Formats: sequence, structure tokens, C-alpha cells
Amino acid sequence: MKAVLLNGFGGVEVLTVGEAERPKPAEGQVLVKVVATSVNRPDLVQREGKYPPPPGDSEILGLEVAGTIEELGPGVTGWQVGDRVMSLVGGGGYAEYAVAYASHLMRIPGSMSFEEAACVCESYITAFLNVFMIGGLKDNNTAILHGGGGGVNTAGIQLCKALVPNTKIIVTAHPSKMERVKELGADLVVDFTQTPDFSEAVKEFTSKKGVDVILDHVGAKYLAPNMNSLAYAGRLVIIGVISGIKAELNLALMMVKRQQIIGSVLRSRPVKDKGEIVAEFTRTALPKFADRTIVPIIEKVFPIDRVVEAHRMMEEDKHFGKIVLKIS
Repeated sequence: MKAVLLNGFGGVEVLTVGEAERPKPAEGQVLVKVVATSVNRPDLVQREGKYPPPPGDSEILGLEVAGTIEELGPGVTGWQVGDRVMSLVGGGGYAEYAVAYASHLMRIPGSMSFEEAACVCESYITAFLNVFMIGGLKDNNTAILHGGGGGVNTAGIQLCKALVPNTKIIVTAHPSKMERVKELGADLVVDFTQTPDFSEAVKEFTSKKGVDVILDHVGAKYLAPNMNSLAYAGRLVIIGVISGIKAELNLALMMVKRQQIIGSVLRSRPVKDKGEIVAEFTRTALPKFADRTIVPIIEKVFPIDRVVEAHRMMEEDKHFGKIVLKIS
């Protein structure tokens, strides 16, 4: 089968398109004929040799797939060959065929294209898990979603607008993306290039109360302003550490304000846990995609042969929303 292969680890130059062995579905799995996948920042980190797949998962890049079921593995019920599906995968999305656990599958609504479906599982489930299931965001709360214009950020804004429409959303963004973030529904957008300590802007916006939930992928650099921005009993959910892993924390203030810092990763969770997360997302959020309340934002669709360009676009942070790879 055709697949994106790694010629060692490093920059985009290690990406090649070649032939790989077609996988076989094991117990509880299906084989998906992949129509489209998407590029996610963890793909770049894996390409650099810093984010290996969980044991037993494919070493081919790609954390989500959209396509049709080609084959059912042993013990799979409730699905048929030919069903249109989208799924989280531990790896293997950048290929013509990928295996996925049946418990991680979602049916693609008839109103959605394969390209749109390829955007859902990694970014929207990540945002849903961390903002709602872990962060506990409720209607009439206030949240900070860092990384304005990225896949998880745009997903988070859309989910908040659809599921908790009275929530106030604060976003940090590059000036080139601020207007589009506002148009998407953010109530306050802070230019992080001019205001690295965004906590003062947050305090002014919230009348010094602070925010209930923060979704952060930046890490060390943002720890202090994040904690200064949190309200009493607020939750900081950290899903990335692109600025570093070490920072000082005022433990006494955190205790007095009853704040929580929660670390979260989706990819390495047990199969059963992922299945429960997918089930909750299917019940709560997927209907919003079916009725087009939420429409995935796609910056560009690249054919698989132009995977280098797709990775370069993400590296240069020139995208708004998702970058999609068309496989077949």
C-alpha cells in the first residue's frame, strides 16, 4: 500500500512516499480504507524522533483517519464493510489502509465530506476531552483557549459556542490570526506577541474574578500568567509543553485559591478509556456536526504526494484550522 515513510528522523526532508505492508485487523479492530487524514502537531514531533507511537501501534505518522471499512477483525459487531467511518488511531493514518479499534469508530454523518471528517477525531476530541470532560467547563463560565487559529483552538471555540453558548471565551493569538479568531466567536483576543503576560488583560475582562478553565499547550512560559488568570477553584489543563517543561509555581497561592493543574495526553490512553471518550463525544458533540452547527475549518487539502508542503505549512504556522492530507 502507498504510505508516507520516514527516512530517519529530522526535518521535512525525511518524509518520503513509498510502499508499506498493508496492516491486518486484530481482535476488536477493523481495517479502514483511508480517504483522508489530517496533519497534527504531534506528527511533526514524531517525525523529529521525540514522540514514538504507543507499543503495538503503527510507526507510520497519522493520528486520525476518515474512510470506509474494508475488513472486520475477529469479534467486531455492529459494523459492516463499506460503512463510512472516522476514527482515532495510535498511528498509521498517512497510508492507504489503517487499523482502528471498533470502539473508537464514529459514523460519518451524511452531511459531512471525508475531508471534513478527517479533521474531527484528534482536534475536536482533544478539545472536548480537556475542556469539558476534564476541565468541567459549564455554561456561563469563562475559559482561556491558547493557540488562536490552531486545530485544537478552533475546535475548542466551536465546541464552546455549540455546547455552552453563554460561556465567555478568551484566546491568545498571533496578530495575523486575531480577526479570524474574533469572527469565530472569541469574546476577547489577546495579541501574545505584544502581551506575553496576558493575565492583566484577563483580570480586566473578568472584573478581577479570573477564568474557570484554561486549555494550554505552551507549558513553562505560560505557567505563571495562567495561574494568575485562574479564578478560585479554576482548572488549568496542560496538553503540551512547547515552551519547556520546568517553571516555578507558588504552591501556597494555588492552595488558598483551590486551583487545579491537570496534565493530559490522549494518544497514550488505554484502548478502553479512549472508547469511553469517543462514546461520550459521539453522544454529546457529534449531532452538532450532523446538523452543520459545527463545520470543521480546513485551511488546505494536500494530496499525499505533497506531504512535505503540508508539514512545512504547519511548521511555519501559516494555517487557520486544519491541514488535510487526501490519501485516495
